[in-house]
Amino acid sequence: MALPTSTDVREVIRDRVKDPELMMNVVDLGLIYDVEITEKKTVEITMTLTSPGCPAGPEIITNVQRETHAAFPEVEEVNIHLTWSPFWNPDMMSEEAKEELGIF
Repeated sequence: MALPTSTDVREVIRDRVKDPELMMNVVDLGLIYDVEITEKKTVEITMTLTSPGCPAGPEIITNVQRETHAAFPEVEEVNIHLTWSPFWNPDMMSEEAKEELGIF
């Protein structure tokens, strides 16, 4: 079975993981910085949160990891790397997300 691509992983996260406060998917919010698939059947996801004190942070991180692993059983590990660099800001959101939240 072929390993997923980074695009495949982003699509699963887009479809399945929402920020519970904003009710918007974390990909369009700009929280997923990088997705790498290694030869060792590992998915490495670099992501951030809207703020270091985000109360939904643990839930979002757990959901990204769980949903990625559930969608791709051929993957042996899903590792989440939380980063604050660059620090998240609304400019990182997709145009659709900005429109939905009324940010112009």
